[in-house]
Amino acid sequence: MIYLDYSATTPVDQRVLDVMTPYYTASFGNPSSVHRFGQQAESAIDSARETVARVLNCRPDEIIFTSCGSESDNLAIRGAAYAMREKKGAKWILASRTEHPAITNTLKHLEKYEGFLIEWLDVNEQGQVTPDTVSKAICDDTAVVSVMYANNEIGTINPVKEIAEICKAGNILFHTDAVQAAAYLHVDVNELGVDMMSLGAHKFYGPKGVGALYIRNGTPLVSHLTGGGQEFNLRAGTQNVPNIVGFAEALRLTNEERENRIEHVRPLRDKIIGTVLETVPDSLLTGDMESRLPHHASFVFKDTDGNLLLTLLDAAGIACSSGSACKTGNPEPSEVMNSIGLSRDWGLGSLRVTLGNSTTPEHVDTFLQVLPGLVENARSLKKK
Repeated sequence: MIYLDYSATTPVDQRVLDVMTPYYTASFGNPSSVHRFGQQAESAIDSARETVARVLNCRPDEIIFTSCGSESDNLAIRGAAYAMREKKGAKWILASRTEHPAITNTLKHLEKYEGFLIEWLDVNEQGQVTPDTVSKAICDDTAVVSVMYANNEIGTINPVKEIAEICKAGNILFHTDAVQAAAYLHVDVNELGVDMMSLGAHKFYGPKGVGALYIRNGTPLVSHLTGGGQEFNLRAGTQNVPNIVGFAEALRLTNEERENRIEHVRPLRDKIIGTVLETVPDSLLTGDMESRLPHHASFVFKDTDGNLLLTLLDAAGIACSSGSACKTGNPEPSEVMNSIGLSRDWGLGSLRVTLGNSTTPEHVDTFLQVLPGLVENARSLKKK
């Protein structure tokens, strides 16, 4: 099998696994325990928090460890919404139409059950939220704005620094979902100017089941997971020590090796984009060509069943995606496809190809050789 779905998840780096292993066996203590076993576990978490803080250029006590990027999104959105409603009666939450379901479904829940008001920010044809759109939408009653750093389905990078500046000028909290971005983009929170930022380890060769939320000091936030006083009283529950250690090591390696990783994947991505558009009739690149994640290629093929194409690719030994791994199997075009203005005959035929550290030129050549024929087969089967 050739794996070309690194935006869905990545294998755990052996170096990450090596630093995690002792905390499953020898140093297995509960970090809340007073004795030496607990102290060892607590020290490991403290060290991991300091490592993450160095990469993000923030204070260690501004890092909250969670179970995943989705939980980080939930804590940021719910926590800020509750806090700002309590603080100044703010009820409006702004987010782009192309956010991950961890954001969109959380907002729909807050709207239905908690009485918050949601304004969905439009995107341009490349799937980008413009600063002007945000500037026109915010008001005194806005509790929080959330715009993702980079889109999971189409790879477009948003101008989060400029959006953060607009929100700061209006005294509005700004959150960004950087789960897809952290593998290849710089995540210096002071340079970006964000108040909150979500991360998930399994997108950059760390373990599944652990994430982090950066919360700028002084940002009002209400915990939505109550219990003990772990994670500065913002996220109850015994910390997952091995995974937290793995998260920190994976992020450290990503930060150190970022440029080399980009140099590896970008030429392969560009070859895929150029060749697919030349060899597959009625094909379009989705997302912005320039402001784009360096490992990410995404397309739509007219009059093609995207899920059927995935099945044919899988049978040919190639793993890809039709967009977000959380949406695979949905027979309708995703909200991202609709938001960038694609008609149904185009939007149903989406394909996402994402590369990683283990991707080789031979993998790419094989993919490019078989794709045109498989798209043709998928179109023929769809007509039947």
